[in-house]
Amino acid sequence: MTPEAGVWRWPGLADYTTVFEAMQAFTARRQPNALDELWLVEHSPVYTLGQAGKPEHILNRGDIDVVQSDRGGQVTYHGPGQVVIYMMADLKRTTLTIRAMVQALEQALIDTLVGYGLTQARREPGAPGVYLPRHNGKIVKIAALGIKVRKGYTYHGVALNVDMDLAPFLGINPCGYQGLETVSMATEGVFVPWEAVAMNLAGSIVGHCRLRVK
Repeated sequence: MTPEAGVWRWPGLADYTTVFEAMQAFTARRQPNALDELWLVEHSPVYTLGQAGKPEHILNRGDIDVVQSDRGGQVTYHGPGQVVIYMMADLKRTTLTIRAMVQALEQALIDTLVGYGLTQARREPGAPGVYLPRHNGKIVKIAALGIKVRKGYTYHGVALNVDMDLAPFLGINPCGYQGLETVSMATEGVFVPWEAVAMNLAGSIVGHCRLRVK
């Protein structure tokens, strides 16, 4: 990885377990004066279960690996074309509560999507993530989030669907919601390079989440 003011880009398609273990190790050895970091990651195909995730929400895994994680939330999919940003933050230093941090991450995602013309991006009460409304009254999901707090430090983060194969989402109940449709920026007519979206979202997260990266 190469750093830019606390933002690190993992090269190529990253194995989920490798990055997961690196986040845990970083958090375990972290010192109080350490700067916050964001890791920009594009994963190889994988389903991940949250700490309280229910296996029955995996309907058809096919040949995709399933990994047990310690983040919040149920089951989700990561794969090529999705921007994943992991946030290693000192929660106390940000002065945000866990709930406020989740809301700040959602707002960072919303602002990024609005900046690309997806002006209807919004929250849904009781369902962490970012959604888009449809004319029939239904909603579709474009971004997921889940964090873990250990000894006052956060890890895990957000996943924004940029331009990816969405078929694997049909093999699960996304985030535990039966029949929830998942979309991407590309399916909504927005075609932007992965790197541009990742850097814009990272900047938004730094501001909204009050990170100290330099």
